[in-house]
Amino acid sequence: MKNILLVLQIIVSVLLILVILLQSKGTGLGTVFGGSGSIYRSKRGIEKLFIYLTILLALSFFLISVLQVIIY
Repeated sequence: MKNILLVLQIIVSVLLILVILLQSKGTGLGTVFGGSGSIYRSKRGIEKLFIYLTILLALSFFLISVLQVIIY
């Protein structure tokens, strides 16, 4: 059970990293210093999917980590 949780956590962490890297560029600290204006834009299509996947994977990572602490 411990090994299964460890492998699952590694897989979720790699997927989380990939989803974060695939999200749209230009939404970080660069916009604070004048980049990309102050136009509000709603997330649509694949951007919305990446947001939901990021939240789902982050929650999964958290729950697996808590389960590992409880088991160990």
